Amino acid sequence: IKKSDILGFRSSLAKVTYGNNQECLSPSRINQIMTVLRMILDSAAEQYDFDSPYKNIKNLKQGKIEVTPFSLEEVHKILSTVRDDFKPYYTIRFFTGMRTSEIDGLQWENIDLQRREIHIREALVNGVLGGTKTYGSDRTIQMSDRVYQAFLQQKSLNNGKSSFVFCNRDGGPLDYRLVNKRVWHPLLRFLGLKPRRAYQTRHTAATLWLSAGENPEWIARQLGHSTTEMLFRVYSRYIPNVTRRDGSAFEAMLEKLNTEELAHE
Repeated sequence: IKKSDILGFRSSLAKVTYGNNQECLSPSRINQIMTVLRMILDSAAEQYDFDSPYKNIKNLKQGKIEVTPFSLEEVHKILSTVRDDFKPYYTIRFFTGMRTSEIDGLQWENIDLQRREIHIREALVNGVLGGTKTYGSDRTIQMSDRVYQAFLQQKSLNNGKSSFVFCNRDGGPLDYRLVNKRVWHPLLRFLGLKPRRAYQTRHTAATLWLSAGENPEWIARQLGHSTTEMLFRVYSRYIPNVTRRDGSAFEAMLEKLNTEELAHE
């Protein structure tokens, strides 16, 4: 296997298409595939004492992750307007940073209301419940008081009809495509907000924590990042100079929001 063979294989991956829209593989996905090949060749080179043909081949340049988070005021508009049966769902999304697959696959057995902890152990992808995205994605998220209250409300709505925290009328897991079509995007249009993927709720949680002055390492653990590298790379402009070490600053910011809500009532 020569260096030219490796580069040729990578070029062929760029021509692979998938899905109804026949989209091409992203540079990130191609890099992930090539990493497996690099590890195989590096292992062989070490075992049989030869120079790996993968040497000096750099990863494809990846575009920056698009981060268009909601402001705290926009979050308040969404949560005060969304239909009541989805209010807990979006409250928890905005204030925990869970991925869509994680919250849709969340089961009551992984919710500890007494300790106020969310244990992320599974994810729902294309209707199939399986492992989380990465090893670091298995984590425990601390509940703020607002998130805790949202779980209590959802438990009352769920009324024991499903093992899933958020479910459809039949007790099965939510289909995020239907939720986006019937709830999320109509809500943004109604409020006159910029169209965005529901995944931006995760970015919103991260930026709100950072803006509140929370410790980046604590935030990284909440989001399921093994290090703070991605946090600084993606959200650098939201990181203030002075940070704290726990969730207290975020709690203080939510308390301020609660006060403002009471003032408007």
